[in-house]
Amino acid sequence: MKQQSINPATGELIAEYELHSKEQVQQAIAKAHTAYLAWRKVPIGERGKLLIAISEHLLAHKERYARLITQEVGKPLKEAIAEVEKCASCARYFAQNGQAHLASQPIETEHYKSYVAYEPMGIVLGIMPWNFPFWQAFRFILPSLMAGNACLLKHASNTPGCALAIAQACRDAGAPADVMQSLIIPGSRVEEVVAHPAICAVTLTGSTPAGRAVAALAGKYLKKSVMELGGSDPYLILADADMDHAVKTCVASRTLNSGQSCISAKRMIVVDSVRAEFEEKFSEQFASQPMGDPLDEKTAIGSMSRSDLRDELHEQVQRSVQAGARLIAGGKVPAGPGAFYPPTVLADVTSAMPAYHEEMFGPVAVIIPARDDEDAIRIANDTVFGLGGAVFTRNLEYGEQIARERIESGLCFVNMMVRSDPRLPFGGIKESGYGRELAAFGI
Repeated sequence: MKQQSINPATGELIAEYELHSKEQVQQAIAKAHTAYLAWRKVPIGERGKLLIAISEHLLAHKERYARLITQEVGKPLKEAIAEVEKCASCARYFAQNGQAHLASQPIETEHYKSYVAYEPMGIVLGIMPWNFPFWQAFRFILPSLMAGNACLLKHASNTPGCALAIAQACRDAGAPADVMQSLIIPGSRVEEVVAHPAICAVTLTGSTPAGRAVAALAGKYLKKSVMELGGSDPYLILADADMDHAVKTCVASRTLNSGQSCISAKRMIVVDSVRAEFEEKFSEQFASQPMGDPLDEKTAIGSMSRSDLRDELHEQVQRSVQAGARLIAGGKVPAGPGAFYPPTVLADVTSAMPAYHEEMFGPVAVIIPARDDEDAIRIANDTVFGLGGAVFTRNLEYGEQIARERIESGLCFVNMMVRSDPRLPFGGIKESGYGRELAAFGI
């Protein structure tokens, strides 16, 4: 069997890749373990030099890697370039801060010496998604290598080219040959990797159902795990919000990666007193975002990653409209090749509709009315997800109080879009997963 890489913007076959056999997977794990035993002895300062070299390599070849990302997942090229640049920034962050994060922590006791020490563990298996194929992978690879571990990457089935390019990029930057490898296997064969005694931990970014399945395997084999799962982030627009800023920020968030981000503005919850103004301004700006060839620098919304996912999204929109949602813009599958879906706005969304409860993973904006601030907070928390959230208000102290104490999410921002940053821990609660990536928590 083979994994195919298909350009979702054209439907054309890019390449086919042979799956790794069971024997090849076992050999890869054995080689990774041998590489780990040597790598863990390398002084942490030397490990940091590798991360700097990875950063420099990514920047030197960012256009090539970005084009590969765009071809495999349909991401606008300018966003793909920014993704590679963010990976380089992450590498520099852990190179510069990893040693301090991993420093022993003395603890005062009645004994001669007591301290907490952070030591390498072994091989970390990363199961990563297609939507940010470089960032999600490097987000676990970089701190793992800095900490002295080895890495195996099981990437999404539609991004085998990116998977192999990431492993090669590490080698080209000077990493030992087997300390970072990519496995070309289907999800049905993940258990054979998790079960191996040399695998010390598994980290997954993906859907909640996938997280449940892999977390169950991690529990079965007693492996440490981090699960970064789905999200339906609420963006609260309060009566005193700077409306132009709120609209601009929500449009930017919902447009990012053609709406295929776990932390984009999935549910815009707007208090009644400003709802009409927000709907008008947001719908006009969002619907006018140019959709088309992701290689065109003018494109804001490229192709979705797969036609089947586009069709699932359209079905969610249709069911929501049938249940009473008001379709302001979009909502029609365009003719022609490619997995394109237009910027779509659903208003008057209530709890009786799929758009209220389900994650809309594509360029569909959901506007939910709220009577007042308390009602907006209630709606924000009326979800199984808890990844990110944002509050828009001119009263910064009040906004921070809501963000910190009232919104049930792992991340919450005031007057800005939810984002990941190497300096800040990243992760969710509820059905958005557990554990944290990035910053000191992530290493």
